[in-house]
Amino acid sequence: MTPVVLIAEELAPAALDVLAHDFDVRHVDGTDRVALLAALAEADAVIVRSATQIDAEAVAAAPRLKVVARAGVGLDNVEVPAATARGVMVVNAPTSNIVSAAEQAVALLLAVARNTASASAALKAGEWKRSKYTGVEVQGKTVGVVGLGRIGVLFAQRIAAFGTRLIAYDPYIQPARAAQLGVRLVGLEELLRESDFISIHLPKTPETVGLIGEKELAIVKPGVRIVNAARGGLVDEQALADAIAEGRVGGAGVDVYAKEPCTASPLFAFDNVVATPHLGASTAEAQDKAGLAVAKSVKLALQGEFVPDAVNVQAGGVVAEDVRPLLPLAEKLGKVFTAVAGGIAASVTVEVRGEIVANDVSVLKLAATKGLFTSVVEEQVTYVNAPHLAADRGVAVELATFADTADQPNLVTVRGALPDGRTVSVSGTVVVSGTREVIKLTEVDGFDLELGAEGILLFLRYVDRPGVVGTIGSILGESGVNIAAMQVARREAGGEALMTLTVDSAVGVELLASAADAVGAVAASAADLRDE
Repeated sequence: MTPVVLIAEELAPAALDVLAHDFDVRHVDGTDRVALLAALAEADAVIVRSATQIDAEAVAAAPRLKVVARAGVGLDNVEVPAATARGVMVVNAPTSNIVSAAEQAVALLLAVARNTASASAALKAGEWKRSKYTGVEVQGKTVGVVGLGRIGVLFAQRIAAFGTRLIAYDPYIQPARAAQLGVRLVGLEELLRESDFISIHLPKTPETVGLIGEKELAIVKPGVRIVNAARGGLVDEQALADAIAEGRVGGAGVDVYAKEPCTASPLFAFDNVVATPHLGASTAEAQDKAGLAVAKSVKLALQGEFVPDAVNVQAGGVVAEDVRPLLPLAEKLGKVFTAVAGGIAASVTVEVRGEIVANDVSVLKLAATKGLFTSVVEEQVTYVNAPHLAADRGVAVELATFADTADQPNLVTVRGALPDGRTVSVSGTVVVSGTREVIKLTEVDGFDLELGAEGILLFLRYVDRPGVVGTIGSILGESGVNIAAMQVARREAGGEALMTLTVDSAVGVELLASAADAVGAVAASAADLRDE
């Protein structure tokens, strides 16, 4: 069945093109609650902007739902905990508006410096008063940047072109990184005292709300102009208005407010305040980028791949290109581990060896955890709920990294302790074959092998002796099961052996048990490694 992607609000044509070829794209008015809930019943993904509410009721109405995508930065209209509890991935477009937001801050700073808005309003009202609106130049001034995140950096790079001296306050950035940007790190108090212009670029958290209030505004450099295009509430609006009225602050550019929509603020009384209705992301380019970004994320999610912009995935963030090929490897190793172990482990360690550990490989633990539970729980297992499934079952999953490579350039091992005291391990790697990257199993429960990790694998452990291979082949052949590949490994002649077979069709429990009985196997299991 072709997955259904439900579009609940307007999306850029380029975004729709990303989805059109692989999915059944349907449209609904997300503000029509009855229509939305009805349409969600068959949806595998839903894409919204800000008007559609995806709450617990909406999630419950969508039994097939795998991903909720918000074409924008915020998630105020998506009930993330409800989605997470159901294993539904939530994605947004966190970088879609960063250029627009940085440019808005620059625009506000320049407008405040030159009294652009008030001069324009006066001229349109029939007044020609050039001297009243004399401004100041930006060149040669000290600009204080509060917060050197992605938007703060873009703002700093742009305002530096005006020949400014840049200082910044950000306790979470290293001085060396700031130096690369041509910015000198200072404390907040020093920034307030030295800056001719201050632009704020912080997230809204309990620590940052009210960061600049009456106390801070009492020590600013006289005549400073302050810009806030980040989040409402970072600057105390009443305190800022008081400072402007007293002449301590020379003006302000404000795009965000403590409560929005905002049509009344003490700041609106001043000619030297430029106030805009939260336009930071309001550009055609930002809207298009947001739609395109979430469309790509939805496509990745429905194809079972890792989605960097998922907000409710524990190992979120950008995955290095070198790490990406190991994601399906780790997930398949998790599946094989569970099959060979015959159940859930008490604890599991995902070991990663080789040059790859120079990157952040924490996502491989997440992928392996997803594989561990795929075949043993009834519910859909995703990158979102896999850690919760492990926690609910008391399975501790850890990550260990080693720079040594053993016999492979990069090697991933899933090793676990079972409740009965046994230890089981499975290992694999990714090798390049021509233009293809091939996932290989290199070890299963202490037996060395080299077999493609694809299709349906059967594992039989038995005592090595003549005739076993033929017996197994005959039993499977008589049942219409074709063997695509096979490998036998043994510790020593006449000792314990492991037969691994790749077959073209599923093997039922009864047939597998019959084959095991026929050769006196001490253990038999199957792992379905076909792509979902």
